[in-house]
Amino acid sequence: MFHIKLAAGALALFTLFSTTVPALAVDQTPTAGNLASSTLVVAAPATLSTEEADALQFMREEEKLAHDVYMTLYAEWGLRVFNNIAASEQKHTDAVATLLSRYNVSDPTAGNALGTFTDPALQALYDQLVAQGSLSLADALKVGAAIEEIDIVDLEERMAATDKTDILAVYGNLLAGSENHLRAFTSTLERQTGETYVPQYMDPAAYDAVVGSAANGGQTYLPSVKR
Repeated sequence: MFHIKLAAGALALFTLFSTTVPALAVDQTPTAGNLASSTLVVAAPATLSTEEADALQFMREEEKLAHDVYMTLYAEWGLRVFNNIAASEQKHTDAVATLLSRYNVSDPTAGNALGTFTDPALQALYDQLVAQGSLSLADALKVGAAIEEIDIVDLEERMAATDKTDILAVYGNLLAGSENHLRAFTSTLERQTGETYVPQYMDPAAYDAVVGSAANGGQTYLPSVKR
């Protein structure tokens, strides 16, 4: 099951392994335009386990949370990195929606406007992160980096809990996007404010492996959860 803890400005989740793909320039994100099409090539089994179905529903809302926070912070600060990454997150949540439809799992975001969530913990987290990101531009960029850290460790946990090839393909693409987004937010923070981001949720060695690697290059094999 999934454990969400709203503590001192965010939540912590758990993980196992990670991977990467395509390229990202500073302040840009992978479009992920092929997530829902080219990766879903394996015929879907008839059913998912409860854990797999719950994971898809959670990831649908978590990717929406990232999109909605970034759109809100873009409106607040007008910094292009938020708009670029929000567009990528929309493709991510759409890719998960394709899997929900494919496996006949209900969509928890149906009918929900920007900033509205079915999961009360995610709703509280959204409100908290938006409030934190509204304090200053530096805080906004740190919120973006924290969200991407959380996405990385969360996706790794879900990947470890399924053997469905199509689900793993989508999760793997989302994971690669989150790694690219983390690099974009941390590098923008340093350029804009001179601050160096300190990881809050990932193991420091795993964080360094992601942030220190070339965008979309190589593989990251270190566990990302911060012990």
